[in-house]
Amino acid sequence: MIVSKFGGTSVGTFQAMQKSAEIVSEDVDRSFIVISATSGTTNDLVALMSPELDSTAREAIIIRIKERHLSIIQKLGSPEKAEISFKEELTQLRQHLDQVARDKRWKDRLVSFGELMSTKIFIEVLKESGVDAEWIDAREILKTDSTFGNATPDRGMLKKNLQKRIETDKVYLTQGFIGSDVFGNTTTLGRGGSDFSAALFAEAINADLLEIWTDVAGIYSTDPRVVKAARPIKEITFDEAAELSVFGGKVLHPATLKPAIRGKIDVRVSSTSEPEKPGTLIVHESTEKPVVRALSLRKNQTLLTVRSLDMLHQYGFLAKLFQVLSDNKISVDLVSTSEVSVSLTLDTAVNASNKVELTIEVLEELREFCEVEIEKDYCLIALIGNSLTKTAGISGKLFNKLKDYNIRMVCHGASENNICFLANESDGESIVKLLHKEFIEL
Repeated sequence: MIVSKFGGTSVGTFQAMQKSAEIVSEDVDRSFIVISATSGTTNDLVALMSPELDSTAREAIIIRIKERHLSIIQKLGSPEKAEISFKEELTQLRQHLDQVARDKRWKDRLVSFGELMSTKIFIEVLKESGVDAEWIDAREILKTDSTFGNATPDRGMLKKNLQKRIETDKVYLTQGFIGSDVFGNTTTLGRGGSDFSAALFAEAINADLLEIWTDVAGIYSTDPRVVKAARPIKEITFDEAAELSVFGGKVLHPATLKPAIRGKIDVRVSSTSEPEKPGTLIVHESTEKPVVRALSLRKNQTLLTVRSLDMLHQYGFLAKLFQVLSDNKISVDLVSTSEVSVSLTLDTAVNASNKVELTIEVLEELREFCEVEIEKDYCLIALIGNSLTKTAGISGKLFNKLKDYNIRMVCHGASENNICFLANESDGESIVKLLHKEFIEL
């Protein structure tokens, strides 16, 4: 059984939906389909959260959402059922926007409309392409905790629910990104969570392969928009792909690989517009293991430095620091320590899958036992590859190339699959171009 996930651009127009449906129909093993909201819809729904919107601006966004979906529906051979289903969702959306309470629970329900709308249209496109699929509400099978905006799935419950629901000779269509808590409230897995959902479903049904269909032909050696010479990677290990996704690779949601690794499921990343191309296969063991396979760049990074003389030859300070961060669900990337200070990098990018927010309350809690300094406008650059901790000369070669740039922080040695460092954001793209030419364009 293959789990196939199609991203927003792969279902963003009628032609894109037709192409995705054609891909599903070409392999009988593609029997569990997960799709995202149509391209642009989630952004529109997020815009509707703004309390500053007046009725005219709100209506303009709703009309944009309506026209986007109706333009797809009207091209169906028999559009009646899809149009009824979509208009029911649109009515519920309007009713939801009229509610007074606008907490995180309200926001999760709001953004869930995108996936619900797209799947109710795509089910009809599948049927017209000869695929008799059954529509499933992901909220009925994917149960989570009540951390709205970034919910944690209950893997055991998901497996039980799917075992009861799934039959081997059928095709199923469901939504990525969304689930529900024990009270029936809609929850979301964070921006980009559709990939994560698909991986969870693949693990739960013990799939043979997880496919991620997107608008690029696989994973590249770096962002092609930054480096024109970037090249597609045919095969990459889970360890490398995990580092790449965490440190800024934009093809996969960082959490996607965890379920696939646990379930020993290979992952293929391919393009719906060029399905004949091999894409990138993510495997446990790769036949080729270059020292440097890829480079990643993550912008909008923040450096948090805490200082206290209580650290000097004492124990417990780091435990106290990380307890505060843990209690506030703050994820840390790089860590560097001295006798009296600790520096941490935080992903504060607006579109980060696990965006960190340093609230006043968090800073006040930290300042109870240490001095706090915050520096912004950094970028995080990572070299991704193999045996980086065992390859003589790699650090010298790297930092010789960086001699004209100010490097604020370095992390090397914790993983054999990466070397990462913090630099001024304004230098980020220039550094990536320089290092790509040195290590990959051989």
